Amino acid sequence: MFITILLLIVSLMHGYLFWRIASLPWFSVAGRRKRIWLVALSIWVLFLAGSVLGHESQAVFASVLERLAMDWLGILFIAASVMLTVDMLTGFGFWLQPYLARFRGTGLLLAAVLAVLAMVQGLRPPIVIRHDVMLSELPQELDGTTIVALSDLHLGSQLGPDWLAERLAQVKELSPDIIVLLGDNFEGHGEPDPALLPVLSELKAPLGVYAVTGNHEHFSDTLSAIALTERAGIQWLRDRWLQIRPGLILAGVEDLTMHFRNGQKQDFMTPVLTGLPEGATVLFSHSPLQVQQAAEAGADLMLSGHTHGGQIWPFGYLVQQFYPYLVGRHEIDGMSLVISRGAGLWGPRMRLWHPAEILFIKLQSGNR
Repeated sequence: MFITILLLIVSLMHGYLFWRIASLPWFSVAGRRKRIWLVALSIWVLFLAGSVLGHESQAVFASVLERLAMDWLGILFIAASVMLTVDMLTGFGFWLQPYLARFRGTGLLLAAVLAVLAMVQGLRPPIVIRHDVMLSELPQELDGTTIVALSDLHLGSQLGPDWLAERLAQVKELSPDIIVLLGDNFEGHGEPDPALLPVLSELKAPLGVYAVTGNHEHFSDTLSAIALTERAGIQWLRDRWLQIRPGLILAGVEDLTMHFRNGQKQDFMTPVLTGLPEGATVLFSHSPLQVQQAAEAGADLMLSGHTHGGQIWPFGYLVQQFYPYLVGRHEIDGMSLVISRGAGLWGPRMRLWHPAEILFIKLQSGNR
């Protein structure tokens, strides 16, 4: 259903954008207008081919087609958003008619500039975002414990072992006590690449490396993804908690977005956080949902991802309608919530305006 809706929306944006391009005076000649619609059809076929083959084939040509298709998706979103803004300012062609062609031409030029900026931003390595979090129940001897959280890696045909090795180098420089993968660790198109295993095996931390599932782990072979990471020494927290030191508990929940898409909207937090021992509890949840329930059930800190911070502006305004806590740090009834923009990317290798990020959390004891 999600893919069907996405293709429908993309089709409408695609047709709308080329409709507006064809309205420019430069294309008023019949032959040129016919050619622009031929270009539109060719790009649409390329997009469909890249979308399908990228999900079903691991071949190099399929990866290239998928990259082109996904980048077109990002360009299309930016361009359609800009042109829609121009239409709203000109009353969809009824106002300012003498200047209409100039406005639309300027809009296309602006869209091209924004698309280039987004591509440059998307290729930049993640920045490190630091948060100091006070936990009143954290024992004094654990004061200063550090967590590095990597969300939304989306490892697959577009982001592979070499890209992951670069992220590993960033993590090593931070020397964390705990490492957590916050879901959407894999893109979910078939089985994960075995070449990722030796790189993932280099993820090491004194108090362990942990992971929770995201919605993309459920798109394909969940068990293969989990098996691969377990061979790398990563522990999965799937609706369970684990006391890693007296006074410090880590808990993880299965992705809530997939539960919600399956029509399951009951309280998933309370059962997972039942029976906790004394101490500070850090909860890992890929989707920043049921935040209030998590706070009431005893979580002191909740780390999430999934939203990508919107990834490509102004998409974040739409995402926030479903995820009111979009990005950054929030305080909810004594619980701190930190949402990452993600270290990787979904779809287009593009970001506008904010870069990818890695979370570095320093836990501070309230008993100092």
